[in-house]
Amino acid sequence: MASRLKRTVLGFIAALLSDRVGLFLAKIRSKRLRDELSDQVTDKFLELLLSGMDLAFCLSKGYRKNIRNFEGRYLFRTADDRIVAAATFKGGDMKVHGGTIDEWDARVTFKDGAALRAFIFSRDHDILNSILANDVEIDGNFNYIYKFGFMARDLARRLGVA
Repeated sequence: MASRLKRTVLGFIAALLSDRVGLFLAKIRSKRLRDELSDQVTDKFLELLLSGMDLAFCLSKGYRKNIRNFEGRYLFRTADDRIVAAATFKGGDMKVHGGTIDEWDARVTFKDGAALRAFIFSRDHDILNSILANDVEIDGNFNYIYKFGFMARDLARRLGVA
């Protein structure tokens, strides 16, 4: 969700600072996401998660390693299409889309925001439980889903919420 100019400035700042300082800045700017991760989930959870990931990729060299040489397109939506967002990764960069995308590598349709949170942050990291509970429907490559789950949990850990 960050503009190209904002990404360039944040990238320049991150290059001058240590990874620890970059994560500290990401923590400050991601207060709403940290609140959402440690408290009850709202409909803004997905938007906050994607924008928090985007910010952390800009500010943290260590976190940015997760998307080095990675290309992928994700579409997340609720069954009633009330919440729809997409993320694309290409060339070591992440782009967040506020709506749908036509081509995706993995599409996750979840019952509600709580189902998405449980799906990504489950203790056993087993997506099968969410699928069997009819909370989540997955289309596409499951490896991409595991990759996204890892990146989300890694962000939560780096923000001190895990």
